[in-house]
Amino acid sequence: MALKKNDVLTGSVKALGYNGEGIIDYLGTTVFVPFSLPEETVDFKVLKIKKNIAFGKLENVKNPSISRLTPKCSVFYKCGGCQLQHLDYSKQLDFKAETVKTCFKKVAGLDIDINKKFASPDVYAYRNKLQLPARFDGKKNAVGFFRENSHDVVATEDCPIHRGWAKKVIAAVNGFVEKYSVPLYNEKDGSGVLRHFVAREINGQFLFTVVINTDRLKNVDGLIEILKNKFTDFSLYINVNKSNSNVILGDEYSLVYGKGFITVTEFGVTYDVTPQAFYQVNTPVKNEIYNDVISFVSERNDSAVIDGYAGAGVLTAMLAKNCAESVGVEIIPEACESAVKLAKDNGVDNMRFICGDCETVLPELVEEKRKKYGKVVLVLDPPRKGVDVKTLSAILKNPPDEIVYVSCSPQTLARDVGVLVGSLVLENDKLINLFKDFSPNYDVKFVGIYDMFAQTKHVETLICLTRK
Repeated sequence: MALKKNDVLTGSVKALGYNGEGIIDYLGTTVFVPFSLPEETVDFKVLKIKKNIAFGKLENVKNPSISRLTPKCSVFYKCGGCQLQHLDYSKQLDFKAETVKTCFKKVAGLDIDINKKFASPDVYAYRNKLQLPARFDGKKNAVGFFRENSHDVVATEDCPIHRGWAKKVIAAVNGFVEKYSVPLYNEKDGSGVLRHFVAREINGQFLFTVVINTDRLKNVDGLIEILKNKFTDFSLYINVNKSNSNVILGDEYSLVYGKGFITVTEFGVTYDVTPQAFYQVNTPVKNEIYNDVISFVSERNDSAVIDGYAGAGVLTAMLAKNCAESVGVEIIPEACESAVKLAKDNGVDNMRFICGDCETVLPELVEEKRKKYGKVVLVLDPPRKGVDVKTLSAILKNPPDEIVYVSCSPQTLARDVGVLVGSLVLENDKLINLFKDFSPNYDVKFVGIYDMFAQTKHVETLICLTRK
């Protein structure tokens, strides 16, 4: 009997998929059912069928798993921010470890061990950054979070994975919208003013950014007064984004209140965080990752370290304190200028910066530093899409002695490590797998998972490769 759309069926959940949804085998069809858990028997409604894969909606749990919890969030089953609040936290860590192992096996043909599983010290109230979309759908206003796989905004008054101040921010935004009748952005026709409100908190200080669809925001003074009633130490930026895209922030910022930055000191480096700067959302977990990255480098304190996606040079400066010389490579000139200033301000004299593309810079740079120091460690912390193909090829032209790679995507990490180790080969920009017949370029020395994003499907991974 073939599955049909809108069928309501009963099945047993055998495992969790990459997105945290339950997997059911039903008459030869693999059905993905969000919010169901392994070892549960559930009723589900078929929503979509594509060949031998189907997607379903959970209707009823007949025998709940002993790992099932009641979610803390009132809109958990509607909002797309979290996927795992219904699962015991220790099982969340097991799921993420298994996800990483499975990705390495399927994508790169590598059997790996997870050497470290670092739990988030706070499984709720850990996020230091809040991004609130504000939308008008033609009928009503909503300030909250996007529904899973859509641009519909689920209105909410609070979010349990954010810190306690999130509730005050949401109330302030809603208060401003109501008091001054601020038109919210309508994606369908491009009308409206307020698109997003973004908040960052570090050590009790706040950076607020209002993202608007026009050149100026009326009643800014009113918004400042509303925020003053709830917060004592904050800066407020206006960001203009008129694009017809999913990008949250535009390029144009203007500071309308406060000093505009938060000064942070971490691992002996003092730097300023601005709304444009990247700063991890879970501070204790970020510190654990940085501590481990630095420990791998300090094992070779007589070597050179190259920071391949250096940005404004914060990690480059931290690494410099634990090696003979630290070199940051970054393609954006403004970031390079910030990094040079950062080194000067912190008195880091063994750090230098190269403004250029990794694919061009790395082969000669590795050779130069190997001749001078003997050992070269390459640190990679790329965006979610991973290391681009040309940069991977450049790394293999003159391989460093060790590679320390931080990633927020197990899939792209496994792909890139496969290329670096040699189980995947690039031919005409296509990946060819050599799973059964290859001589590894590197040994996998360490794999650690760090739960930067508790209650969600996402995980941060650190891997260390040692050249054969």
